[in-house]
Amino acid sequence: MRLGGRLEAAAEILADIEKRKRPAADALKDWGLSHRFAGSGDRAGIGNLVYDILRQKLSLGFLADGDKPLELGYALLFRRWGFDAEKLKADFAEDKFAPEFPIDDAAKAIMSRNLKEAEEFVQADLPEWVVPSFEANFSEDWIAEASAFSKRPPLDIRVNTLKSTREKILKQLSKTGAKNTAIARHGLRIVSDKPFARQPNVQAEEAFQKGRFEIQDQGSQIVSDLIFARAGETILDFCAGAGGKSLALSASMENKGQIHAYDIDKSRLAPIHDRLKRAGTRNVQVHSPGSDLGALAGKMDKVVVDAPCTGTGTWRRRPDAKWRLDQKNLEERLQQQEEVLSEAAPFVRPGGHLIYITCSVLPEENENQVYAFTEDNPEFELVSAGEVWEDLYGYDKPAPWSSDMKTVTLTPASTATDGFFFAVMERKPG
Repeated sequence: MRLGGRLEAAAEILADIEKRKRPAADALKDWGLSHRFAGSGDRAGIGNLVYDILRQKLSLGFLADGDKPLELGYALLFRRWGFDAEKLKADFAEDKFAPEFPIDDAAKAIMSRNLKEAEEFVQADLPEWVVPSFEANFSEDWIAEASAFSKRPPLDIRVNTLKSTREKILKQLSKTGAKNTAIARHGLRIVSDKPFARQPNVQAEEAFQKGRFEIQDQGSQIVSDLIFARAGETILDFCAGAGGKSLALSASMENKGQIHAYDIDKSRLAPIHDRLKRAGTRNVQVHSPGSDLGALAGKMDKVVVDAPCTGTGTWRRRPDAKWRLDQKNLEERLQQQEEVLSEAAPFVRPGGHLIYITCSVLPEENENQVYAFTEDNPEFELVSAGEVWEDLYGYDKPAPWSSDMKTVTLTPASTATDGFFFAVMERKPG
């Protein structure tokens, strides 16, 4: 397919997403199944168009002076991807699958509009109702922080130190352009930021099949590191999901000690079994939903709560979710977070630690929650996550957001990661 056909397909998919209020991944998959003539390169290119448009929907709409899929697409091509309008017009004229090209005046207008004249939330590509939360968290830097979520994310992997080393995996993935992550100690990063770049299928690599590395965002690797799991400890991963953090903790613990992986959702927990087997992990015991965890009460060195949240920290990877989130969703997540903290706390032994993590950057879900929890539960006190950061990563790495170095917030702008919040609360001895 030529670019015109890809743009027409992207517009069709975007219209389907808007009409049926469905995830972008589902719409892309259905389009691919019904257009089997499209090769993998075409599907990747169409996916790049769809996701980049969704990431920058408001700013592209301002530049295009419209919000129809094709208008947004042309603004992306001209202003963000750098295509020459005259050359593109000639190319589309020869492509029977290409959509109608903008009239010359419209194309020139797209090229000339100044985004700095737009309202600030439009410049930031941020839902307007979320602006107060970003301002509260990032002060005068909120536009830059929000705008970073409109950029395309890299592909990060975590080397499984139970089976290999970063140096060995880096060599094995040399053709992909992989480089060491800037912060995470066992991570590699592959950047594919050109308009029609395809991310390499690293899951087809022998090293992946044999469990020598996992796909995991650098931010997730960092918060797993900050848990500071040590060989011989007993840890409860209370919201284990597919097991990404349990796997990372097991490697940190050198397969020694015990990790109890639990999740209330059976479907989320399902992939963990195959992942544990592939990784060679032996110190993780999986507890299915509804299991009686009573025997663990008051005995855990660490209880990890990767809490349900709005997922604002993943907006680079799931930009359609940014436009579906509303105040009701946030309120539901806040209630769930309070409940899961209350349920997890009794498992912490005296002198042990309750670790609270979200993939959100909203203060309502983060600082507000841990401060409210410690106020309501005086047997727990907040301890410094920033000191652990400095011990692990020193002072020469990109730094996270923190007002007091007790809690830390990772963001695409500050740490070049997905958005994550991390806090540790110690249960007072005695």
